[in-house]
Amino acid sequence: MLFNSIHFFFFFIIVTLGYWSLGWAGRWRLLLFASCYFYMIFKPVYILILFFTIIIDFYAGIWLEKTQGKERKWLLIMSIISNVGILAFFKYYHFAFENIEHILGIFQIKNPLPFFDFILPIGLSFHTFQAMSYTIEVYRGNQKAEKHFGIYALYVMFYPQLVAGPIERPQNVLPQFHKTHVYDFEKVKSGLIMMAWGLFKKVVIADRLSMVVDYAYENPSEKTGLTLLIATFFYTFQIYCDFSGYSDIALGSAKVMGYDLMENFRSPYFSTSISEFWHRWHISLSTWFRDYLYIPMGGNRVSEGRKYFNQFFVFMISGLWHGAAWTFIIWGSLHGFYLVFAVLRDKYIPKLSLPKNFLGKSINLVTTFILVMLAWVFFRAKGMKDASIILKKISTFSLSQDFKSPLNSIEMWFSVILIGLLLWKEYSFFYINTQNTMKFYGLSLLFTLIIYFFGVFNTNQFIYFQF
Repeated sequence: MLFNSIHFFFFFIIVTLGYWSLGWAGRWRLLLFASCYFYMIFKPVYILILFFTIIIDFYAGIWLEKTQGKERKWLLIMSIISNVGILAFFKYYHFAFENIEHILGIFQIKNPLPFFDFILPIGLSFHTFQAMSYTIEVYRGNQKAEKHFGIYALYVMFYPQLVAGPIERPQNVLPQFHKTHVYDFEKVKSGLIMMAWGLFKKVVIADRLSMVVDYAYENPSEKTGLTLLIATFFYTFQIYCDFSGYSDIALGSAKVMGYDLMENFRSPYFSTSISEFWHRWHISLSTWFRDYLYIPMGGNRVSEGRKYFNQFFVFMISGLWHGAAWTFIIWGSLHGFYLVFAVLRDKYIPKLSLPKNFLGKSINLVTTFILVMLAWVFFRAKGMKDASIILKKISTFSLSQDFKSPLNSIEMWFSVILIGLLLWKEYSFFYINTQNTMKFYGLSLLFTLIIYFFGVFNTNQFIYFQF
């Protein structure tokens, strides 16, 4: 079910009203049933995959708590293999099949692997990582095994963050599901405005910018460098507004029912380094890789060369997590290269590091933004060929070139103003205060009118649903 659909509007109202009219037992049952319905709207049969992993990880957590010695390690490995195995099959089988077929084709050898025709279950990467965090935390002794099957199932399937995060930790969410939340109108107001702001970012900004991006990236060989440069600039904000907009709606819908989910974005385009960018962008994923991959690989406690390898490797895997294509691997590897290069530059050529005054920070901010923007080309392009064409044309663009867009000049300038409004809000850390009830009703009406009159309602799926 899409957050930007009329279907979700009625779903949210019915579930929320039902939630506040029930006691604790009725609430978790309602939320679990609603979450199943929410997921099954996309493709009902794939809920069986969720049930399979939920059962395995639920009992794995209980056994991990009861067992000692090497058995615990093997139980954890079994749980991780089952989760990663399902993710690998559904997300990477086609990718592996195509690459093996290509390599064998060079030697005129037939691919022995069978071809399976299936589509990727929506949000599989997100709820797989959330389930894995539970068993890992139980194994480490940081989380007690959940004995209530329904509550554990709800931990994995909680509808606000089921298909695109944030990727939660059991320590944050499980205790909240055991608590009987008291109705708090201040939280309701704050949650609703958060949802409205997220929907504004999605349908007013992201989906408007997508028209320019889709047009330019559809056949990049036929577009000018100027067109592709502007489209890439727009995509940089499209993907941010799309994904952070989803997170805002997820956090807001949970807050209305009294739940607090983790922050997922913190003004990432005001970062002055790639390292800072990843402390601000998709925080739940970057901290997941830090806690469950980078640190177990040795983190910073290894030799200098191994540390750089660990950093690069984690970013490369992050790229693969985002999508089964070489473009995503290159995207992740670029960020890994950016990070390692910056560390080596600061250590061995400190003269190249800019002073931390206003001018130095401004140059670093612009440089970081440009590096991130160019990397997004690989994230958005349909393939490596298109990505190389786009980058080549951008590198040789000229302001005298023709710019073509499906939007007229007024709509283009309106899009630029929207980007400016977004940056102003994030730069000033402007907080939408809802404590004044009349102000809340006024803001609600204003957001409703703006979204209705300026929103692009073509049921665009959220970008990160495909992951």
